[in-house]
Amino acid sequence: MLAVGLITEYNPFHNGHLHHLLESLRVTGAEVAVAVMSGHFLQRGEPALVDKWVRTEMALRAGVDVVVELPFPWACNSAPQFALGAVLSLQALGVDALCFGSESGELAPLQRCAELLLTEESRIAERTAHLLRRGINYPTARARCLAELGVADSELLAAPNNILGSEYLKALRRTGAAIIPHTIRRVAAGFHDERPVGEIASATGIRQMLGRGEEVADFIPLPARAPFGRAQAAGQVLDEEHLYRLLSGRLLRGADSLRGLYQVEAGIAERLYGAACAGEDYAGLVTAVKSRHLTRTRVQRLLAYVLNEVTAEETAAWLESGPLYLHLLGATEKGRAWLAGGRKARTLPLVGNYSRVAALLKKRYGVPSRAFSLAAGMLRLETRATANYTLLLQRWHGGSRARDYFIDVLS
Repeated sequence: MLAVGLITEYNPFHNGHLHHLLESLRVTGAEVAVAVMSGHFLQRGEPALVDKWVRTEMALRAGVDVVVELPFPWACNSAPQFALGAVLSLQALGVDALCFGSESGELAPLQRCAELLLTEESRIAERTAHLLRRGINYPTARARCLAELGVADSELLAAPNNILGSEYLKALRRTGAAIIPHTIRRVAAGFHDERPVGEIASATGIRQMLGRGEEVADFIPLPARAPFGRAQAAGQVLDEEHLYRLLSGRLLRGADSLRGLYQVEAGIAERLYGAACAGEDYAGLVTAVKSRHLTRTRVQRLLAYVLNEVTAEETAAWLESGPLYLHLLGATEKGRAWLAGGRKARTLPLVGNYSRVAALLKKRYGVPSRAFSLAAGMLRLETRATANYTLLLQRWHGGSRARDYFIDVLS
């Protein structure tokens, strides 16, 4: 069976995601849709609206066949790292194609941009960093760099999905993955649009509507509404006040306690501590830390690293090694058949709940070994992120917070 890979967050799964799913199957001729999905903390640094198992169930009910978690070091990181981790995961699973949404809807110009981003990588990175220090946002800075290099399609990289698409194409080239890329045009509401267009609203728009107490069911596919509705009714949704209080408590331990965490560079620890001393809510905390050199998205990611005690040393090692296992969150009957057929060809261990994961990783990597040590550290981070996420929910109904060890693969 041909399989198409989808790189997703599903925060939450909505009608635009359903369009992406159906079009991806159509344009690739695939029979199986395999989603690599962020866990509890997302690419822009925010915690997810609902947990990864609710989002997995929504996706399975809507027609996705396999959902695998993108490990934290890549899921909550810059676009290049996010894309690389996702492509490495899809490569390890053995998908045949990758289909992503873009504002462009055309592959050729995005491939030209990706090619230049690779060949002129150091020059573009240096120039982009200079423009960011002047207060220019990342998409505009990246587009301006390409324009300066004479790229006719440079304006494409001022749009968020085009940026991610070019990074997916870069990652495919960098890894040599035998995965055929496709793109479809993003329809109706854009990535950051706050208002719906017809029956399609962006995930950002849906979250904002929920914050205003508005009904969002019309923007979620009918099969996916039940798990989302259950989570809402049970209070199993993100509470930003809980997030703010937990973060403040951690930051108020002092600037010295933040040194050594990932991307907490010179001066940032003091800035974070100072913001916590005067903060009133999460949005205000982010705004207080934000500066010409620190974008809102980067601040949000910094706060996620602080909350989850993500160290610079471990993260550098993980990013160098690539994912060392993949967490299977859910699979339909067809998805399980596809996974069974490709078991011998997979290049990474695929684990369900974590109850037997230590033995599996010892068998795979040997003990003692650097690979096993890195994999064990990644497991600890994922377990910590899940436990912390339970503290962010409106209500907690008891049970172990180490949920990765107890929740089986969803069907």
